[in-house]
Amino acid sequence: MSHRENQPNVTDPHQFWENRYGGKGAVWTGKVNSVLAEVGGRLPVGRALDLGCGEGGDVIWLAKQGWSATGIDISQNAVRRAQGTAQAEGLSEKQARFVAGDLTDLDVRGEFDLVTASFFQSPVALDRRHILRKASQLVGHGGHFLITSHAVMPHHPNQDSLVKPQDEVAGLALSPDSWELVISELRPRTHTDRDGNELELEDSVVLYKRI
Repeated sequence: MSHRENQPNVTDPHQFWENRYGGKGAVWTGKVNSVLAEVGGRLPVGRALDLGCGEGGDVIWLAKQGWSATGIDISQNAVRRAQGTAQAEGLSEKQARFVAGDLTDLDVRGEFDLVTASFFQSPVALDRRHILRKASQLVGHGGHFLITSHAVMPHHPNQDSLVKPQDEVAGLALSPDSWELVISELRPRTHTDRDGNELELEDSVVLYKRI
């Protein structure tokens, strides 16, 4: 998620993200996040839910792999962009569905074979732990919960928002009687910023399976 300096006076989450996705041009690349492609590509296809889906890149990728994928985001502007891209890709709503909603009051029915959250971090108010714990309840037996987060980012303006795998696991506090921790690790990644500078980053990757 983006940094606050783009909107220094906006603190309301809904308004912040509506503004972020209300400008011209795409905010993100539209490509699937690499961890989801690598980890999700090995999982049995079924129903998937993407938290904070933005412009829909992950949902669209999942749909193309055969998943029935739903994305939810606080921004209606983001959802409209995602819907437009999915339609342009020839995907039906049964394949790639997008919903605008406040994740702190997650109103999604049914169980999912995969719930995923990629870089679900925000420069404005976000009850992240509450949302992730609530989302875990939507994972059906045998399903997976995948969380990819920024863990090491040099010069990041809010280092407190970065998440290490062990902190993610401790914060979720999922019962070992119901969950198997499959992956809990840091993964290095080289990122090229808008000025062409290469940065060495590390992502936190946590994957649970519900048993």
